[in-house]
Amino acid sequence: MATLLPPPKRIKLTHGTAQLPEKNSEPVQPAPVVVVQFVSEDDGKSLGPAVNLPADLTRDALETLVNTLEGSLEEPVPFAFHVPLPQPTLASDQRPDANAPTRLAVMVNILEDILRHPLSTYTTEDIITIHCTPQSVFRVRPATRCSSTLTGHSSPILCASFSPTGRLLATGSGDMTARLWNLDSETPSHTLTGHKGWVLCVEWEGRERMLATGGHDGQVRLWEPIKGVAIGDALKGHSKWVTSLAWEPIHINPTSPRFASSSKDCTVRVWSTKTRRTEYVLGGHTASVNVVRWGGAGKGVLYTASSDRCIRVWDADGGKLLHTLKDHAHWVTTLALSTDFVLRTGPFDHLGKKSTTDEEAQALALERYKSVTTGHPEVLISGSDDHTLYLWNLFPSNHVDVSEDKGGKQKPVARLLGHQSQVSHVAFSPDGRWAASAGWDRSIRIWEGRTGKYVATLRGHIAPVYRLTWSADSRMLIWSLKTHKLHTDLPGHMDEVYCVDFVADKIVSGGRDSAVKIWKH
Repeated sequence: MATLLPPPKRIKLTHGTAQLPEKNSEPVQPAPVVVVQFVSEDDGKSLGPAVNLPADLTRDALETLVNTLEGSLEEPVPFAFHVPLPQPTLASDQRPDANAPTRLAVMVNILEDILRHPLSTYTTEDIITIHCTPQSVFRVRPATRCSSTLTGHSSPILCASFSPTGRLLATGSGDMTARLWNLDSETPSHTLTGHKGWVLCVEWEGRERMLATGGHDGQVRLWEPIKGVAIGDALKGHSKWVTSLAWEPIHINPTSPRFASSSKDCTVRVWSTKTRRTEYVLGGHTASVNVVRWGGAGKGVLYTASSDRCIRVWDADGGKLLHTLKDHAHWVTTLALSTDFVLRTGPFDHLGKKSTTDEEAQALALERYKSVTTGHPEVLISGSDDHTLYLWNLFPSNHVDVSEDKGGKQKPVARLLGHQSQVSHVAFSPDGRWAASAGWDRSIRIWEGRTGKYVATLRGHIAPVYRLTWSADSRMLIWSLKTHKLHTDLPGHMDEVYCVDFVADKIVSGGRDSAVKIWKH
């Protein structure tokens, strides 16, 4: 007869819950205590005395502590934290590594992100200086899906731009038309016909009253966006195609802002919307003018970049040449201002304020402009086919004095190296703290917007990157600025994507497949 094994021991139940046998847990090692000095990223000043903290204190607790030091606990401000890495000492014949990280972000806590990081040289004996960067109080939700595919264009879409309020979208195409789309209903609104060549650029006036389009036919046209009709005949003057458009900022001229157009014919024309005539022509470039930007310093500044390897800076009030910048060794193809976002959106912000008079719109636009330039003036970044970028600070006090002698050579703040091929596009974040550049080397590089220091490289594209755009809260490029990794991949286009724009929580893209896609959370 076989021996029967006794049944398994019955597990005791305590209040209906099984009481499992206790496991021998290892004793938890206490986290080391470190000395931390918080400093402001804006001005480099300390936010308070150095404090002793456990190294495993969470990032949210650090944010609460900084708000306590700032006295803003009732209305807390979100912060981003980073610790700069010490730069290695190089021999005279060595060049710095363009891909070497210059900072460590605090994502979890100081222990995991700083003390245990393989590149960190910090120990518990050091005073760790943490730089605090205030973030926007609102947060844009990341786009995760395609909400609409809008068809109508019969040729590749070459340009796309949201209106300042984000309610309308304008696109230009190789089918010689521009189209307006209603983003509330995500449906077509109007088709703008009149150009006799490809529509190469579209640009909104800062109060959304007019839309300007420039074409391969050398003509510039103005449109009334609500009715979708042309405002008068085409504005003629350029002998070759129009490459770029820029409107006068609302805080300078809220009533009837002028606009500038650059062309392959080596000139820039400044047009009056009152008289519909050219006010003056900016000559001097000896090759195609690829980009024009209208800055907000003083009474307005025009920046032009050309294939003659020069950047020229003009007084917008009278067209006088202020500076000629000749540091690039090849065509200058892209420009960006740290104030681009507030100049483009004028008096409109995330709170949805509406202005009823010109004076009110001017005051709101000026307030938004000063919020970005207080303590840090308007700066310029130029990108070129020589694989480099330059950061310029031409008006440190935001005051433009046309009477000064500008004979001396202007020196850039920094030369931004790292791209292995032509730079196709550069853009500042809305708060002006960051800049991102896209290149034909299939990478995107992030830089500090005020110093030009390298921050990170974003890789993932398998073809040249033509265009990039920032979210309104300066936290995303579809890539996460927090982790420097891809946030969401958005597949769907059947061919190359030529243009992209970001407003609120919507992204629009267009390209060679002639379809406009809208992406949202």
